[in-house]
Amino acid sequence: MKIAKNTVVSVHYKMSDAQGNLIEESRDPMVYLHGGYDDTLPKIEEALEGKEVGYEALIQVEPADAFGDYDATLVKVEPRDRLPSPVEVGMQFEGTPDDPDGDSLIFTVTDIAGDQVVLDGNHPLAGISLRFQLTVADVRAASDEEVAHGHVHGPHGHHHHGDEDDDGEEGDQFRTLPIQ
Repeated sequence: MKIAKNTVVSVHYKMSDAQGNLIEESRDPMVYLHGGYDDTLPKIEEALEGKEVGYEALIQVEPADAFGDYDATLVKVEPRDRLPSPVEVGMQFEGTPDDPDGDSLIFTVTDIAGDQVVLDGNHPLAGISLRFQLTVADVRAASDEEVAHGHVHGPHGHHHHGDEDDDGEEGDQFRTLPIQ
């Protein structure tokens, strides 16, 4: 079966930066609903369109087509006493940028200096060109329910809607939201 709109694709991947430094490697295949459902990066869908099980590719995705350019305005310095204690580098908090009409973002603590905490609202991969080594492991037709919900169900799927027969495990998910 060829990869096309409304097929469920299972793909093993290795994600590296442009210099070849490994960032992430799938343990289980990433499973996504193909066809513009925002279940994976559009450039990955584009590279896999029309391909079959066994297809391998190495693609590079620039920041604009991945997690966006790094935005220095999303870095905030906040007093330590405004955050829960204890606070540690790597912790994440939901908040809004300085724009009162802005969407909520996840801010990561990147540094702590005395009574000041540096929070970064950029995606950790923002500003990085990414290389993906992809191997298609499986392709199947999506169920009507998966198409209606816009994501894969069952083992390694995105969402289970309370299915009692699934084992609760999810596969590696590489999900994005459109960058505004």
